Amino acid sequence: MFTKILIANRGEIACRVILTARKMGIKTVAVYSDADKDARHVELADEAVNIGPAPSRDSYLQAEKIIAACKQTGAQAVHPGYGFLSENAGFAKRVEEEGIVFIGPKHYSIAAMGDKIESKKLAGAAGVNCIPGVNDAIETAEKAVEIAQSIGYPVMIKASAGGGGKGLRVAFNDKEALEGFTSCRNEARNSFGDDRVFIEKFVEEPRHIEIQLLGDSHGNVLYLNERECSIQRRHQKVIEEAPSPFISEATRKAMGEQAVLLAKAVNYQSAGTVEFVVGKDQRFYFLEMNTRLQVEHPVTECITGLDLVELMIRVAAGEKLPITQADVKRNGWAIECRINAEDPFRSFLPSTGRLARFQPPRQTMFAADTSQLFGVRVDTGVQEGGEIPMFYDSMIAKLVVHGKDRHEAIGKMREALNGFVIRGISSNIPFQAALLAHPKFVTGDFNTGFIAENYSQGFRAEDVPHDDTDFLVVLAAYVNRRMLGRAAGISGQLPGHGVTIGEEFVVVGLGADGQNTHQAAVVRGFDTQSGTGIVETGGNRYEICSYWHLGGIRIRGTVNGQLFAAQVERGVGTNPLAIRIAHNGRRLDALVLSPRAAQLHALMHFKAPPDMSRYVLSPMPGLLVEVAVQPGQRVQAGERVAVIEAMKMENVLFATADGVVGKVLAAKGESLSVDQPIVEFA
Repeated sequence: MFTKILIANRGEIACRVILTARKMGIKTVAVYSDADKDARHVELADEAVNIGPAPSRDSYLQAEKIIAACKQTGAQAVHPGYGFLSENAGFAKRVEEEGIVFIGPKHYSIAAMGDKIESKKLAGAAGVNCIPGVNDAIETAEKAVEIAQSIGYPVMIKASAGGGGKGLRVAFNDKEALEGFTSCRNEARNSFGDDRVFIEKFVEEPRHIEIQLLGDSHGNVLYLNERECSIQRRHQKVIEEAPSPFISEATRKAMGEQAVLLAKAVNYQSAGTVEFVVGKDQRFYFLEMNTRLQVEHPVTECITGLDLVELMIRVAAGEKLPITQADVKRNGWAIECRINAEDPFRSFLPSTGRLARFQPPRQTMFAADTSQLFGVRVDTGVQEGGEIPMFYDSMIAKLVVHGKDRHEAIGKMREALNGFVIRGISSNIPFQAALLAHPKFVTGDFNTGFIAENYSQGFRAEDVPHDDTDFLVVLAAYVNRRMLGRAAGISGQLPGHGVTIGEEFVVVGLGADGQNTHQAAVVRGFDTQSGTGIVETGGNRYEICSYWHLGGIRIRGTVNGQLFAAQVERGVGTNPLAIRIAHNGRRLDALVLSPRAAQLHALMHFKAPPDMSRYVLSPMPGLLVEVAVQPGQRVQAGERVAVIEAMKMENVLFATADGVVGKVLAAKGESLSVDQPIVEFA
């Protein structure tokens, strides 16, 4: 067994590998860019080596620097994590040539299966069903359109070296095929240094289901059940679960056995995943093989009780797999939500900056410890006060729950999301809460088009279903009463002018457009010591008990005897007296006033925000990689205006109305801040 390994990665996966290595008594070496010098994985490792500037092409993609770090520290093996160089056959070969063990498959297996074009040819030769398409690299956008027409729309345009949703577009017509081909090549060149692109038929209403594999150097290959990964946005997974609520036992067995045959054909040794597209009739087609550990591996660890990172390390050290196919368990139900730094209310634009608050829900399961199951686990590479940089992907954490069945797992996940506090940047937690409450998700009736179909107009706060919206009003009244009780108890108040507390209140819901709502609430029987009180509104009675302390963001307690968790803040937006309540993805910004104060507040003039419709604004911090218009140019609505790169993704900005460009206010190559003007229309 190794005594020291280097992790050629960053973020949560680097931390994940370090924890297993520590459990096994193996010393660890972290590598980091200038942007990550204070990152959590650097703190967790026994040693750390700087490998260059912030952009990944100058640091985490520099194979020679990583190999040099191995030699410098005496690391005997390299774990590549996922992304970056994890599926780079050249890197794996170079590591092997230097006498360092690559904790992953052999370079020839990566070369055979990591390349999407070659892997499809190999799979076809092995008798695996493949989706119709052209598996050779396409040279021009015009040729891409020609091929797309011959296959028939819709088609999927994919970068051969792509992964994680990068370098992938779906085209429904010639225009989209033309533009998608160019965008795919650009993204692939920037992210992977390989701009080869191919096209295949896009299977409509597909399920994305993958089989987890594990192989050793003694010819043994196992499949560890499947993962359901159909909940995707822009081809990036949002929620993953194991097992799938869709496939039958016979389909599971057939997919697993076919995946094993494919792995054996390339002498696969390590953890890997074979991805399939599964139709409504449960027919499945080979999509690709990921020759690495997957982001969503924790859900498999939950239902099997296996530490996949530990098994990867043991296999790399030459050990045999300690289990057989008959030993593989499927115990309970696990769900993973990817918590990303993005604003769901602004078209999921990346959100970067400092984590002013980062308080995950209470964990009862932990990475690298499969003895504690049926609980909550958080895998993360960040900590409170840390920075979310613009140079890497947007994932903040992976929230994982394990229940005895799918219904229990969904309940645990909703409760865990309620207790997950993130401030300083935006996160997709409200969107995750909405997905978990959607009736079709609850019943398992979905496919990869689920998000596009149900949120085609984007995501709005009112899209979040809630069992009882009055509960947010009740909680606002309760929190306000707790604060008034504290104010009334402060000593030294002028006799006759102290704080007096009535029972009748009006909760004024603050609308962004000045259209406020008013709801009466009565608070009775309040006991400051026990934190209990009764709130009546809308003809319903709510008895709340909570030991919440004033100023705490997370509030837990019981309402009518049922446990709840929510989040509360005072002084949100421009109003220092407003209270923000968040629960099950819904949010209420409110003032809790006396009936007379509410009457007077309704007479106050609403100050509308300034009209910025003449400007194209940067919706996020990022790099301006293209300005597609010039002063004096006539532009039509929907026409491309600029392209911003952030978190490894290209974001195209379009004109929202017809007009003439007056001024271009930012130059190509400039780093932009949020809402910085790029173009002004005359």
